[in-house]
Amino acid sequence: MEKITFRFGTLHDIVSLQELFVGTIKSICIQDYSAEQIAVWSSGSENMQRWNRVLTEQYVLIAVLNNSIVGFCTLAEGRYIDLFFVHKDYQGQKIASQLYQYIEAEARRQNTDRLTADVSKTAKPFFIKMGFTTVKEQEVILKDVAFINYKMVKAITPNQNSACFGL
Repeated sequence: MEKITFRFGTLHDIVSLQELFVGTIKSICIQDYSAEQIAVWSSGSENMQRWNRVLTEQYVLIAVLNNSIVGFCTLAEGRYIDLFFVHKDYQGQKIASQLYQYIEAEARRQNTDRLTADVSKTAKPFFIKMGFTTVKEQEVILKDVAFINYKMVKAITPNQNSACFGL
């Protein structure tokens, strides 16, 4: 397998990120959510205002393999993991763990003392493995469809002197 590289996301990546977002939800999250929930959730790819805001206002980190995006993670305000997806064909290859390490390092660099995320049922085991704890189960309503997700948190030690792995 080729070496995975990491880079910052730009507006030029928007279509690839939207496709990865939809593909992952429709193939990986189907085990935990109904067809109706999957359809509503994946329709979030159509909200161009949101995607533009994510790519211009958040720290966006992308994993690349053979010139294709295989995963991405975003950090809002230095402390909130907003979007975190790995391509359906690259699950279980430690891409998420590597993305997470970079994101946590960036949060530390930004002098954050904790990370938070609203996590799907599908992603919850990964976040637990990364050291997060569940604050509460939540019911979220999108387009009149209810979803269960989890508010999760992880305390970290800030370090303004750390570098983000040379990115």
